Amino acid sequence: MSGLFRQSLNGAPPPPPRPRPQPISISDSDEHSSSDSSASSADSATSVNTVRPSSREQLAPPTHWTSYFAQELYLECEDEKQRARYHVYLTPPTDPGKGPLFICHHGAGASGLSFAVFAQDVRKRLPEAGILSLEARAHGSTVSNLDGEPIVDFSLPALTTDALTMISLTKDTMGWPALPPSVLVGHSLGGAIATQLAVDYALGNALIGFCVIDVVEGSAIEALQHMQTYLSTRPSLFGSVEEAIQWHTRSRTIRDAESAKASVPSLLVQLSSGKYVWRTDLSATSPWWEGWFTGMSQRFLRGRGAKLLILAGTDRLDKDLMIGQMQGKFQLTVVPEAGHFVQEDVPDKTAQLLVEFFKRNDRSAMVLPPKVSDMLAKGMKV
Repeated sequence: MSGLFRQSLNGAPPPPPRPRPQPISISDSDEHSSSDSSASSADSATSVNTVRPSSREQLAPPTHWTSYFAQELYLECEDEKQRARYHVYLTPPTDPGKGPLFICHHGAGASGLSFAVFAQDVRKRLPEAGILSLEARAHGSTVSNLDGEPIVDFSLPALTTDALTMISLTKDTMGWPALPPSVLVGHSLGGAIATQLAVDYALGNALIGFCVIDVVEGSAIEALQHMQTYLSTRPSLFGSVEEAIQWHTRSRTIRDAESAKASVPSLLVQLSSGKYVWRTDLSATSPWWEGWFTGMSQRFLRGRGAKLLILAGTDRLDKDLMIGQMQGKFQLTVVPEAGHFVQEDVPDKTAQLLVEFFKRNDRSAMVLPPKVSDMLAKGMKV
């Protein structure tokens, strides 16, 4: 879960089974509706696109989301049970029909701007690429009942449904007839969500592959026993945004100064006293911590599409992943110079790995051998 696992290493029952989300249509913009999903875009009331700074960003220092993304989207939907206002950052691909679209999900306690500098570096290496960075509920998005009370459900099924709904609403808002060829990228908790989407085949044939950044089931679950202790020892108040940025870099929670300046302001809200507190109450999510990661290794190996696991170097592969790696079922890359926030500590290297991963698995770039019938028709010897 976010940068806290790495920091904490130096009990509730699991959630009920989730309904399988319906795949996003790759040929009909309305076909992805699902009557079984409580967050289905089929029941969406509105879908709003705006590029104005949010109230959160107005408190930020000069570094701003507009330096890294083209648009900021607010996506609203409502059904008979809940009302949601989702928040995402987007730079559309030059050609939505060709993509690629890197769909990114942050870890617990982080935000969509965790992928800000990474998004910039991806575009430097692959100018035609698009990047969609999602924000989970209580991390920038809000999900409430019809009376306006926040719905306190941070289970993997709920967060995965939120992610799929954000992707669907973005597709509809942008008027794309089909979801661009996509690569899912998830950091920590976001890796568990990306893996679940891949297992569910939720993006259909649009999914090229998925990448999990610095989370392994065994190490993550082992770290949970230290989490409350860590949360009680980190600062609860900051006098300014700059002070919070300095704490992140001095504690080496985030090792790259530009990344810290881009993402840290979005992690905070300002009190009437002028002090800043954490936007997300991570302690409130504790009943669901174990459920995020239990069984993740097997789900990772079962997930559809190509697979990439990026580690910062200290996590151990469990038995399932070791066997899977020896069988060539996924690509493993270790980045020893990074901490837990790999995509923030070394954004350019992470961008390089993901761009290469896309190019290696891009089906549109595959050159197939000529058909025998075509060769015979041309008088060629077979």
